[in-house]
Amino acid sequence: MTDVGSRLRTAILTMTSERAPRTICPSDAARAVDPDNWRELMEQTRDLARELARSGEVVITQKGEELDPDGQWRGPIRIRRAGT
Repeated sequence: MTDVGSRLRTAILTMTSERAPRTICPSDAARAVDPDNWRELMEQTRDLARELARSGEVVITQKGEELDPDGQWRGPIRIRRAGT
């Protein structure tokens, strides 16, 4: 994993823990890592959210419904800490 990937992963896990049971937007984590170029990190952030959901650390939701991390979905998502 790259340095940026590690920082994104840490940001997702930290922010979801701090805000639990509320959710975060992937852009929250991307902005925390690189406020000026966060849009360029969005795909990587969403991919990391999928990985974290597969491992059971977070849950990905859309319109309040839990998403399958391996499913086909698009559009705005939210991330929350698993178990909250």
